[in-house]
Amino acid sequence: MTTPIIRRDEKGILTLYVKNRPFFIYGGEIHNSSASDSEYMEREVWPAVEGLHMNTILAPVYWELLEEKEGVYDFSSVGGLINQARAHHMHLVLLWFGLWKNAESMYIPGWMKKDTQKYFRVEKKSGEKIPVVSPFCKEAIEKDRSCFRALMKYLRSIDEEKNTVVMMQVENEVGILGDARDYCAAANEAFEKQIPSELSDVTGKKGTWREVFEEGAEEAFMAWSFGRTVGEIASSGKEIYPLPCYANAWLKQYPWYPGSYPSGGPVISMQQIWKTAAPGLDLFAPDIYVPYCADIMDAYQTEKNPLFVPEIRKDAVTASYCMYAFGSKYAIGYSPFGIEELTKDPNAVDRPPLEVMRALNIDPTAFEIEGSAEILSETYKILKEMEPLLLQLRGTVHLNSFVRHGENDFGTFVRFSRYNMQVAYEPRSGGNPLGAGIIMELSENEFLLTGTMCRISFLSKPDDAEKTEILRLEEGNIIDGHFERKRVLNGDEKMSVRFGRIPETYRVVLYRY
Repeated sequence: MTTPIIRRDEKGILTLYVKNRPFFIYGGEIHNSSASDSEYMEREVWPAVEGLHMNTILAPVYWELLEEKEGVYDFSSVGGLINQARAHHMHLVLLWFGLWKNAESMYIPGWMKKDTQKYFRVEKKSGEKIPVVSPFCKEAIEKDRSCFRALMKYLRSIDEEKNTVVMMQVENEVGILGDARDYCAAANEAFEKQIPSELSDVTGKKGTWREVFEEGAEEAFMAWSFGRTVGEIASSGKEIYPLPCYANAWLKQYPWYPGSYPSGGPVISMQQIWKTAAPGLDLFAPDIYVPYCADIMDAYQTEKNPLFVPEIRKDAVTASYCMYAFGSKYAIGYSPFGIEELTKDPNAVDRPPLEVMRALNIDPTAFEIEGSAEILSETYKILKEMEPLLLQLRGTVHLNSFVRHGENDFGTFVRFSRYNMQVAYEPRSGGNPLGAGIIMELSENEFLLTGTMCRISFLSKPDDAEKTEILRLEEGNIIDGHFERKRVLNGDEKMSVRFGRIPETYRVVLYRY
C-alpha cells in the first residue's frame, strides 16, 4: 500500500504521485455548504460535473459537524462523501474547515463558539473582539489538532488502500481582516519578545519583531503565529496518515495594506516565514479571483513550491489559465470554484453581491459561466490525453506554453532550435477564453500545437537566409500521448494557423527553402 506523496520526478520537478504514478488534478471546488448533505451532493453536485472530464472534487469537511459534542467524533459524513466519490470515479482533496475559514472562525463547533472566555478571540487595536479565534489560544489549537488527527486516523482506516483522498488543505485563507495583527494580551506579550531563533537563522537578524521587520512587523508576526499553528496541526495529522498537506492564501491585493487582505496568510511576501514556521506543509496555494491570474501563477510556482490552484475564477478564461498552469508552470492541479454551477443556467449562478465583490476586490466577471463548461471540459480532456508528452517534455526547451497576461499583452514570441514562432492573441470578449496555447517540439521540423483564441506564424531564424513554410498541416486529437490525424489542411487553411474558442490540436511539419 502507498500513500499519495509530493516528490521530485527524475527531472527534479515537484510532482504529486498517487499509487506511485504522477497524478494531475483536473478539479473543481464545490460551494462551501454543498458537502454537508449527501442527498444534496447526489442531486445537485455529482450530476452537474458529469462530462466535464474532471478527476477530482475539492470538498470541505466541517469541524462543527465532526465534533458536535465535545470530544465525540462522528466521521459518517466524510465516509459518505468518499463512497460517493468512488461511485462517481472521482478523487478528493479535502478542505479542513477547522479553526479558520476566510479569516473567520465560522466552522468551529457550537460549544466553542459559545465559550468566548476559554476560546478567546482576536482583538483589534481598539479593543474590539472579532469572530476569529486567536492563534494564541492554546486550548482551541489543541482541540483543532485533536480532531484533525482523528480525521486523519479515520481516513487511513478506510482509504489507505484506495487513495480516493489525495491531498488535505489545512484551514482556509487564514489571517486577520480589519487590523494588521492580534492585540489580545497573549499576542501583545509575544510581540514584544525577540523573534524566534529559527527566523533569526533565516534572516540573519536578531531583535524584537519591530526591530527586525520594521513597518512589516505586524504582518510578519501574524504570519509566524498562523504559520506555526497551521503547521503544527498539519504535522500532527501527518504523523497519523502522511497525506500531502497545504495552506491556501487569500491574495495580497489592493489597497495592499495588511488587514485589507487577511494579515498573516501565506501570501508571497510572507512565504519565507511560513516555510520556516510550518515545515510540515508541502506547498502554499493561491486562491485567484483577480484579473491578473497568470501573474499570480508565475509568482506561486517556484523551484521549492509546486503550483496548485485550489480556487480560481470560473468564467470562460479559466480554461486558458488552466492550459498555462499545466503547460508552463508544471502545476499539480487546477480547480475553479463553484464547479457544480458550470452546467447551470447562467441566470441561476450564485454570485456574491456586487458590494461584497467590490469590498473584497473580486473581479465580478470571475463568476460568469457563459461557455465555460464546454471550453474547460475540452481543455481537461486534451490535457489528460497529452500527459505522456507533457511528462516527457516538461523541463526541456521542447515545450512552451503561453497565455495572455493582460489587456496590453498582444502576443508572444517563441523560439525553438530551428524555427521561431510569432503568436498573436485575439481581443478578449465575453464568453470566450483568452489567447493561450501549448507548443511541443517533437522533432526539428515537427510540432504539436494546442490553443485557443490566437494565431501562430512560423519564421526562420534571423540569420537564416532560407524561408520557412508549412509542409503539412493536420488537425486531429491526442490519444494517450499520440497524435491521431483527422483532416489534412494543406489548402488555404495553412496561410495562418488559427485557434478559436474551443481548444484544438494541430500537427505542423515545417520546411525551409
